[in-house]
Amino acid sequence: MRALLPGHGASRGSALGRARVRLPHVLDVVEQHIRPGQIDDEVGRLHAAVDATRGEMRTLRARLHGALAKEVGEFLDLHALLLDDPELLHGLDELIRTGRYTADYALRLQRDRLAAVFDGMDDAYLKSRMDDLDHVIGRIHAHLHQRAPDAPAVAGEILVSDNVAPSELAQLQTQGVVAVVTAAGSTLSHSAILARSLHLPLVVGTAQALQRINDGDVLLVDGATGEVVVDPDPDDLRRYRERLRDAAREARELGRLRSKPSRTRDGVDIALWANAESLEDVANAHALGAAGVGLYRTEFLFLQQRELPSEDQQFQVYRDLVLGMGGRPVTIRTLDLGADKADRAGLVAGDEENPALGVRGVRLSLAHPGVFDTQLRAILRASNYGPVRVLVPMVSGREEMLDVRRRLQRAALQLRKQGHEIAVQLELGAMIEVPAAAIALHGFVDIVDFVSIGTNDLVQYLLAADRNNEALGELYSPLHPGVLRLLRHVIRTGAEHDIPVAMCGEIAGDATLAPMLLALGLREFSLHPATLLEVRRAIRDVDLGDLQARTEKLLQARDRAGIERWLKAATAG
Repeated sequence: MRALLPGHGASRGSALGRARVRLPHVLDVVEQHIRPGQIDDEVGRLHAAVDATRGEMRTLRARLHGALAKEVGEFLDLHALLLDDPELLHGLDELIRTGRYTADYALRLQRDRLAAVFDGMDDAYLKSRMDDLDHVIGRIHAHLHQRAPDAPAVAGEILVSDNVAPSELAQLQTQGVVAVVTAAGSTLSHSAILARSLHLPLVVGTAQALQRINDGDVLLVDGATGEVVVDPDPDDLRRYRERLRDAAREARELGRLRSKPSRTRDGVDIALWANAESLEDVANAHALGAAGVGLYRTEFLFLQQRELPSEDQQFQVYRDLVLGMGGRPVTIRTLDLGADKADRAGLVAGDEENPALGVRGVRLSLAHPGVFDTQLRAILRASNYGPVRVLVPMVSGREEMLDVRRRLQRAALQLRKQGHEIAVQLELGAMIEVPAAAIALHGFVDIVDFVSIGTNDLVQYLLAADRNNEALGELYSPLHPGVLRLLRHVIRTGAEHDIPVAMCGEIAGDATLAPMLLALGLREFSLHPATLLEVRRAIRDVDLGDLQARTEKLLQARDRAGIERWLKAATAG
């Protein structure tokens, strides 16, 4: 019987397929004991399962390439770190040796112990790490019984589960899964961001999904509206075919914009830069006519190996990046580890009480000057092959930028003395993602050459709402009067001092918000190549003079509803 289940669209696209329901992982294991003579064999069985899980992670990591090597690799690396956690492994061995429990029951007991610790934490982000722990323990448990952690997907299926880990999404897509529906999750989670990059339809927050959907049910998923239809009727299927035709027509229309300028109807050019993590992204950005790379993330080099990357390793990556853009500027962001990105080389402390507000970004770089200087030297050497800009993350104020500028100048002097050819001058910019830096930008705007607004962190810090906490999904939104006023302040401060201001957060790639950002004065967007053509179309559809005339009314909006009404009126003409 037909049923309509509401959820939240997290990644656009429509899909029709049969459901594969994956119930929440629970280790339903009864208490069992072993004889003293079986202890060593049971410990060996456990260690073999852990080793098999490590091997599985390495195999999947090795298969990743392009942007996925960074996006998915971060989470595989986190899971690998959990596998090496002495708290987990030592506790398991002790339970088997002292309690004489089976490996299965020891795994369950240790999981429950650690879950109690996670539940007792105040930090919502750390609580969410329990999902990663369950994912790892589920894989170990599967290997104890010599079976695959999950039954392989069948092409044309739609996965229905309580949640989905970012590390699974790429694998699911290669197996032929056409969409994902989850009972929990957030539209702003890492999984949602990755699903959008993969163009994999995703609906989250479908509360009744696990109760109302059975294996084999035919599902119709709309990743834009968040609707999930169980056992669709002929009218549903007709609308689905219409959506497919509309999507194909839209793709053809966007394709015609590949060589068109990003220019408003009244003739104002807007710069569209690309965010990139790989040479594949760089090639796409070049082909789509991006003004340059507005944000190149360097931390993947530090996440994919246990040793710190050498100067030469980094130089070769940055050089190839610069060459790939064929003379267009490349903005290299310095190391942005910390918070949700823990490296394998030990730079990031694992026991911070609140890592989102801890030693991360430029704070971490300045705490490890040798590592930071090595990265700056590699970036400077790459500047000999094309225009390069340096972007510093998590800046709080003037002192940090002065320190970075001094280090950059000292590294340049050393390299020249050593016979290296480097650019005469590199532009140095600050990421504005700390509210204090946004408010006090006038205090250090004289020592930067450009700024880039990182809205993902700026919004969560300004609203005190963790963007990965699904319970705060309605609160975490750029459509808040306080967010708009702060963005306007940053953009105006840059204009007053003739300093370019770009935006590199998620909202820069949301075509529906482009009129609002243009009205606030933004003239440079940095976004994922996958959304570049959509934003270009939105820019070409508006009259900038008309938007500017409406700016004061936008800033007078008192709530989200008022901002949404403004957007609707602005796009209606």
